[in-house]
Amino acid sequence: MRFAVTVTLLLPLIVKLPALEAQVSRQRVDRIFAAYDKPGSPGCALGVIRDGNFIYRKGYGTGNLELGVPLSPQSVFYMASVSKQFTAATVLLAAEKGFLSLDDNVRKHMPELPDYGHPITLRQMLHHTSGFRDFEILLYLAGRFGTNLFTKKEMLDLIVRQKGLNNIPGEEWIYSNTNYFLLGEVVQRTTGKSLADFAAENIFKPLGMVHTRFYDDHTLVVPGRIPAYEPAVNGTFRLSWSINWDIVGPGGLMSSVDDLLLWDRNFYRSRLGNGTLPKEMTTQGVLNNGTQIGYAAGLEISTYRGLPIVEHAGWFLGYRTTILRFPEQRFTVACLCNLSSADVGRLSRNVAEVFLGKDLQTEAKASQVSDQRSFPDPSAFAGKYFDPRSHSVYSFTASNGNLAAWGSNLTRLGPARFRDLGSGIIDFDNSDGLMRISLDMDGAKVFAGRRVEDFQVSAADVAAFAGSYKSNEIDATYNVSVNTGTLMLVNNRNPPRMLVPIAHNEFFRDDLGTILFRSDADGRISGFSLFTLSARNVGFEKVN
Repeated sequence: MRFAVTVTLLLPLIVKLPALEAQVSRQRVDRIFAAYDKPGSPGCALGVIRDGNFIYRKGYGTGNLELGVPLSPQSVFYMASVSKQFTAATVLLAAEKGFLSLDDNVRKHMPELPDYGHPITLRQMLHHTSGFRDFEILLYLAGRFGTNLFTKKEMLDLIVRQKGLNNIPGEEWIYSNTNYFLLGEVVQRTTGKSLADFAAENIFKPLGMVHTRFYDDHTLVVPGRIPAYEPAVNGTFRLSWSINWDIVGPGGLMSSVDDLLLWDRNFYRSRLGNGTLPKEMTTQGVLNNGTQIGYAAGLEISTYRGLPIVEHAGWFLGYRTTILRFPEQRFTVACLCNLSSADVGRLSRNVAEVFLGKDLQTEAKASQVSDQRSFPDPSAFAGKYFDPRSHSVYSFTASNGNLAAWGSNLTRLGPARFRDLGSGIIDFDNSDGLMRISLDMDGAKVFAGRRVEDFQVSAADVAAFAGSYKSNEIDATYNVSVNTGTLMLVNNRNPPRMLVPIAHNEFFRDDLGTILFRSDADGRISGFSLFTLSARNVGFEKVN
């Protein structure tokens, strides 16, 4: 009887314990978003999903500063590159229905594309191994990106003018938005329906995603849509969104946290097509040499602190979005923000740590092997690194004991190993006396180079590079001049940019890329090639 009484007294405590733990978890999540959870600040809409249901959902901050509309799980965001998984799903469903085959040469459906001497398959385009230069980077190099309305025809004309590829198809993984823009066009040409209409009929309507659509008409009214912002001076914000960008495929999806719950459910119990869509979407790409990469069909497959994850993030103007899924735990974080400074990768991982803390390994397992105080100071790795294969330059800075690149601190995994905010693993090595770096991302090596010191070019040699250079590929003219012995470049209406020499005939700038000048048979400068991470070897010819 005494035992029964004791159990009876403990029952209320046992029942309340899970509720108390859930409350504590919600409070921890709220602290993660505390910086946005105030009037007059843009912020984020969050959905935390377990076993197909929300265990927490909330809006932090304001969706429209002019109208004072708060963010909520019903707020409709521009999803940016998160859209790619929906484009991929559309292509896979079109293949199921027999409209196309993933092993089709894209020129079968788009014969106006140049013949680069190698077939480019739709499958390679899904996996970003096609070699197509990124059209968004090409627009940026032309000085036009983000400032005008671009029609589908203009995009196609730009792509068709490209005389080369980044790589032999299937040889490398290079992320390129051109792949998914062209895939959207292939869907329209093979099915007779636009990407927006085919996706609505075969994905959004069957799943009940009533607030989700591909935004292929910039005149459409989208109920619940919220604008995005970027930080300005003195804690204020300025508008950072565009209503005249209606290119879909690589981006262009509009959706909400509430609708993404329905998409997440379909990952585990597919109601679309023949039921194999989730498996097909998570099948990773393979390079020509048999190497498996981490990119599948619009999804990145990797691990986080010892657990498998499936994710994809997106950013465009002031929008920052991500869907982070832990499939073995049937756990997902959807984080949609309307502020350019919001780090959705870190925010979503911090949320996952609140609920999955017991399942996650420690971040830096190397700390269990040796004392991190014996690790080299991060300043030992700071500097500029040059990859002669891709003619690309990466810069690293060190401060307050942290190594940073691409605007964010890197996570230290060992004495000379770091991880970026995504799936990139960075290794440094100076075993031969020269500091070298390799960057692996999604299972592929995307950068390998050595640290370069400041290079000096004489004033007489610099003067030889001055002149105007025209690129028919991007329909742009660059004017190169000399100012007090320094090479300056102007394109379109952008302000002059100072070019930093890394070799006698090679110069770079972080926000532009690397310029490799060419000489004719008489030794005179005749043009240059411009290299960026996802648009290599864009040709310019000297015109004066």
